[in-house]
Amino acid sequence: MHLVVVSGRSGSGKSTALHLLEDNGFYCIDNLPAGLLPELARQANNAGMDLPKVAISIDARNLPSDLQRFPDLLKQVRESGITCDVLFLAATDEVLIKRFSETRRKHPLTDHSLSLGEAIAAELKLLGPIIDLANLKVDTSHLNLYQLRDILKQRLLGSRGSAPSVLIQSFGFKRGIPVDADLVFDVRCLPNPYWKPELRPFSGRDKQICDYLNDQPDVQEMYQDILQFLQKWLPRYAAGERSYMTIAIGCTGGHHRSVYIAERLLNDLGARTENMLIRHRDLP
Repeated sequence: MHLVVVSGRSGSGKSTALHLLEDNGFYCIDNLPAGLLPELARQANNAGMDLPKVAISIDARNLPSDLQRFPDLLKQVRESGITCDVLFLAATDEVLIKRFSETRRKHPLTDHSLSLGEAIAAELKLLGPIIDLANLKVDTSHLNLYQLRDILKQRLLGSRGSAPSVLIQSFGFKRGIPVDADLVFDVRCLPNPYWKPELRPFSGRDKQICDYLNDQPDVQEMYQDILQFLQKWLPRYAAGERSYMTIAIGCTGGHHRSVYIAERLLNDLGARTENMLIRHRDLP
């Protein structure tokens, strides 16, 4: 059986994730009490049960004591022989406050003594034991509904070979570092095409930007350093049974240098690494 535990901050997209999994053949359970995880595993291992794919949502609506026990509960499930992925959906405090304000939904932890901002902060602390064990984290701060579904479909439902699913993501520091990044490379020290008026309208995928950056010695030196690092260490991450990994490449605006580096990495690493994806967070 393949079990996916879906967790995350309220307003981050858990319902979207569950609906996607349900549409793709998963038996889904929303807000399962975490203490029932081992029993679910036991039942699933019974010969009479035919549930090859199950997804459950565990979030801050659970008993705090059960959330604290989550590491031990997950260990029991995995020791029973069940393949289990833990997906955690995150977003910044500012984005979550905006989403709740726009939809006028009530946060599950708010009450007469706890404001929305305080509830969001308290929820993050409650979910700490799950965050620490999540093998796939997705930052939904800059994603719309359709982008979130596409990313989850690629990463959760794509090829399940022995190699980890690797996402190379370009971004701009002016909109913040992706909270789901495992490795972050800062390329803001490289020559910036933005300051060339004739190059400004293009992106790092366009020939004009590639030709400019290809002629910069510092760009080539840094690129080779990043490439060699990843060629050496990605196999070791895979050997450590890591299922998912996000490599973030950042420049100032996320349009030129980071996009160029990310595209080259995909081209050079993709030939030898299975399950490699790319996303340019801040491109229009």
